[in-house]
Amino acid sequence: MTPEIRSAWRERWRGRYSAAVGGVCLSFLLTGVGVIPGCAKNPAGGQPRPPPARAAAPVSVATVVEEDVPVEIRTIGTVEAYAAVTVKPQVSGQILEVHFTEGRDVAPGDLLFTIDPRPFQADLRKAEANLAKDTALAKDAELEAARNADLFNQGQAAQREYEKSRAAADALQASVQADAAAVENAGLQLEYCSIRSPIIGVTGRLLADRGNIVKANETVLLMINRVSPIYVALDVPEQHLASINRYRSEGELKVHVTIAGDDGSSEAGLLSFVNNEVDSTTGTIGLRATFANQDRRLWPGQFVNVVLTLTTQPGTVVVPSQAIQTGQSGPYAFVVKDDLTAESRPVMVGFTREGQTVVEKGLLPGERVVTDGHLRVVPGGKVEVKEAASSGDKAGS
Repeated sequence: MTPEIRSAWRERWRGRYSAAVGGVCLSFLLTGVGVIPGCAKNPAGGQPRPPPARAAAPVSVATVVEEDVPVEIRTIGTVEAYAAVTVKPQVSGQILEVHFTEGRDVAPGDLLFTIDPRPFQADLRKAEANLAKDTALAKDAELEAARNADLFNQGQAAQREYEKSRAAADALQASVQADAAAVENAGLQLEYCSIRSPIIGVTGRLLADRGNIVKANETVLLMINRVSPIYVALDVPEQHLASINRYRSEGELKVHVTIAGDDGSSEAGLLSFVNNEVDSTTGTIGLRATFANQDRRLWPGQFVNVVLTLTTQPGTVVVPSQAIQTGQSGPYAFVVKDDLTAESRPVMVGFTREGQTVVEKGLLPGERVVTDGHLRVVPGGKVEVKEAASSGDKAGS
């Protein structure tokens, strides 16, 4: 190819390349110019578009109420028998009869066991015979002493004879008294062969059946528990002791217990005992309440939920517990205003009872607070009330 032709081709390709590059640059420029105004201004060419409005947060609310609230101590208690007796024999021997049925009521004096009385009957007869013999000897000795006394007074008997007869009579009289005591003791031992209930109560399991040989004051035959009335023992932290003593001095303190798994109503009783010392190992004080237990719902050894009511606070502001939230600055609640906007209100809370929280400061009766849907609520933002209830609704509507 000649130099002239090569130069002509070079100029031709250089022109085509310049045109292509220029077209691409113009296209990018036009595109950029079109995009930037579109992002900065609305289609009408006016001011920037406002951000979209936040949707109202759906919430459930409850009304703050004012009511009388009891001040309570809640704990776990143990039911104890009002009286418990361990029945043991007072004499040794063989059990001849068992006169009761396990788990049945008994009254004071009811016959429970009979121990073979024959050895004790023989002892009683022997003691009675000794008493009769010594009584006769003592009578004769007394007559002899009286005769010697007359003779001594008449000067017909020596003083030694009189003193000897008097001593013999006194010795036999003492023997009579000892024999009488032996008869009484033998009769008592015979009486112990019939074992009777010392209290009213319910019999437990039979621990020694008919035919067993029992030993005095050692063999356990039976347990009897009195269950009506009945005690409930409980321990509370020692910091409550001052309040318990103060309110107890003003009147009787009521105690209510409920049984786990029992859908019935609670049992009501009264605080009857405060221990005379604090347990230093646990930091608790022992208490005991008394219950009539007429229907025998409470049973010894049972665990129960205990509520000790100290006093009642009138005019207390309460809300459902789920209305109270905890933030970095402490507890707060969302208050729904009349214009359906939410206000974050710091509160001072007291104790909680049955799903209700006492508010000591921060809320007023009649105000509405959010109980559900807190995560979507912002201070000052709109809310949509989907459900409303009073603060007395423990379900926290």
